[in-house]
Parts: sequence; structure tokens; C-alpha cells
Amino acid sequence: MPPSESEELDLLKRLAAKYVWWKHPNEAVRYPQRVMAQVMTIGEYEDIQQLVKVAGNERLKDVLRQAEIGQFSEQAWAYWHYRLGLAAFDSVPPLPSERFPAPR
Repeated sequence: MPPSESEELDLLKRLAAKYVWWKHPNEAVRYPQRVMAQVMTIGEYEDIQQLVKVAGNERLKDVLRQAEIGQFSEQAWAYWHYRLGLAAFDSVPPLPSERFPAPR
């Protein structure tokens, strides 16, 4: 049976307290994608395994697709693209970056 929404919320609050320490967990979980991205980038192995189990690969793929500038390190970005089957060897997309209009 897949985890319930309350199980996911409980896990995200616990992870937010640990990885988004500058915000109260209740505030941090308003943006679950940000909590998940932080865990995917700096999380301990056990916390990452729990996140994968509760959120699932499809949800984590969405976190990558919606990533904001500066959320992922190059190493974490490449790892998760390979781990989730979103990139073949040597074809990881670039990290999210600011795009400025071309000068006229």
C-alpha cells in the first residue's frame, strides 16, 4: 500500500527540521518541493531512502523538473538524473540558471 498523505507530511516535517533548519517545519512544508530538493542534495543516506520510499521516483523526477536556481549541487544534479533514469551517461542537462535576454 502506498504511503498516505499524512505519512508524507510527517516525513517532510521531520526532514524539514533537519535540512531546512532556518524555517519552522510547518512553514517549510508549504513548499514540499524545496524540502525534497534539499534532502536530495545534502541528505544522509537513511533520510534519502525514506524520502524515495514515501515520495516515489515520479515525485522526485518532478522535483528535478521544477528545480530552482541554486537548489542542487552539480554532483547531486547528475546523481539524481542518473538514479531516476532521466539522463544517459554524459548527457545530464545543465543545472537551472538565470537566463538573460540577448543584448540588442
